[in-house]
Order: sequence, then structure tokens, then C-alpha cells
Amino acid sequence: MTKKINRADLDAAAEKYKNWGKWGAEDEVGTLNFTQPEDIVKAAGLVKKGKVISLALNYDASGPQGAKTKYPSMGRINPVHTMLRTGTDAYSGVLDKRGIRAADDMVVMPLQCGTQWDGLGHVFFDNYMYNGFDCREVSSAGAAKCGIEKTKTKMVGRGILLDVARYKGVDTLPDGYGITCEDLDQTAKKQGIEIKRGDFIIVRTGQMEDKIKAGSWDGYPGGDAPGFAFETLEWIQRTELAALASDTWGCEVRPNESEAGINQPWHWITIPIMGMTMGEIFFLKDLADDCAADGVYEFMFVAPALPITGAVGSPTNPLAIK
Repeated sequence: MTKKINRADLDAAAEKYKNWGKWGAEDEVGTLNFTQPEDIVKAAGLVKKGKVISLALNYDASGPQGAKTKYPSMGRINPVHTMLRTGTDAYSGVLDKRGIRAADDMVVMPLQCGTQWDGLGHVFFDNYMYNGFDCREVSSAGAAKCGIEKTKTKMVGRGILLDVARYKGVDTLPDGYGITCEDLDQTAKKQGIEIKRGDFIIVRTGQMEDKIKAGSWDGYPGGDAPGFAFETLEWIQRTELAALASDTWGCEVRPNESEAGINQPWHWITIPIMGMTMGEIFFLKDLADDCAADGVYEFMFVAPALPITGAVGSPTNPLAIK
């Protein structure tokens, strides 16, 4: 029987993988520092076809939040879109007092309800966030440190799709499958890709496509899922990636590999200890199909977070440009 990760294992991993101070005592963007200007210039050179592929789900009432799951939603709901004025209003003679015939709308949504980035203020290790900042820096007023707005000039560089499901010869990795360092290395090798410092790595499990095909998100938010095994912390450190994203709700394997009472142990290390911004709920089918068709698994990646001051996460419309 595989040993369950315990608190001592987490403490040891925290010491081994800690990036606090690596980019200075006041740094608030972590591994995004690995991407340098010259990397962005090279990434722009990957654009050959002028083809733009979105990796985002649409933000609407049919999203994954609120689906049946044995885990609570923690208050997350699907976006609520409301019209403030409409074409029917204009047609009926209800006009803007300036006489402008127009439509306006608004949306209410948790910032992590759909395709999104987990910011560095999202998860704490005990009473600390990334770079040793006190967790109380995130208050009811928002994140005074490591707010998502600090990344507003980031999330641009060379993107890499690692299609682990296709490498394994399956449409979808099974729930509970822990993706290993060897899986990631061998997928890259099969695809003819060399991972470089500052890359944005996007990993496909196929789980989202399976849920969409079934016509139900049940079990997706917080349920059992394929995902990164705890051992991939070594791979993240070794590759010096800028950020990592996947097509699942929470990136790491579920059920977790940890003892009872330790939830999302991989998150405990990646976000507050390593300072890695994490992408979740990425829609990857269109990109995976295109990469399989042309054999090109690298592209220019552009996926800025919304610069919402003090936010600990953000919706995004990630673009792969080939």
C-alpha cells in the first residue's frame, strides 16, 4: 500500500522546494520571474499560421459550479449575467435619458468559477503565504501582498501542451490517476518537445472533455480526478516553468495522496512555498486536436489575469497562437 503523505512530508517538501527570497524579499509574482523578455521575443517567433485557439470555457450559467459533488462548493457559483438595458427596452421607448439607443450588462461571479488562475494569495502554508508574507495580509479588504494585479504584465511567453492522455493512449485518464514526473518527461519526448526555463506548461488529462461529452459536470468541482502526483514538485522545480495549468478543477490528483485532514497537499507547496501561479479549468480539446494534426505542441501563449486589485484569483481567456 502506498504511504500517505503526512505533515512531516509536507514540512520536508516545504524546505526542499521553497523559493522564498529567490527573487528578493519583496517579490510577489514567484515563478513568473522565470520568463524573461528574450523568451517572449522567441515565443512570438512561434506564430506561423496566425491561428488563435482559446483555452477558455464560456462564462455562463452552464459552467461547472453547482454540479453534484460530495464536496461543498465553498460559495462558488456559476456567473450570473444581468442586462441593465436592452434592445427591447429601446424598441419599447425606454431610452437612456441622453437619447442613446443601446444595451448594457453586468456579471456577478466568483473569480475562480471557470477558466482561471490561482493567484499567490490563494493558499497558505500555516500562517504564511508566498515569500513569507503573513497570511493576514489577505483581509476582508483583499490581498495587500501577492494580489493577482501584480501579474498584469505576465502570463505571456512560450506555451507547451503536454497531452498526457494521448500519450497514454486514452481519451481520458482515470479518476485517481496521479500523473508522474516520468509521464511528463515521456510525453514531452514523444511530442519532440524540450521544456525550457520560463515556459507555460499546459497538461491535458481529458477529464473536462469527458464531462462535456456526458452532458453533466457532476463530480467535476472537487470530486475525484486525474491530476499531478505529489512527486511532480520535483519536475516543477527542475524545469523552472513559469506557470502550470490543466483541464481539471484542481490540477492535483483526487482523491489526494495524503492522510485525512490534509487536503490538496500539492497546492500547499506549489502556491505558497514555490510561488507558482496555477491555471485550472482550461478547455483543451481544440488545442489538443490542432497539435495532434500538425505535430506542433509549442505556441505563443497569452493569458493575462484581470488586474483586480487585491484579488487572489482571476478569470482568464488563455490564447494559444500558432
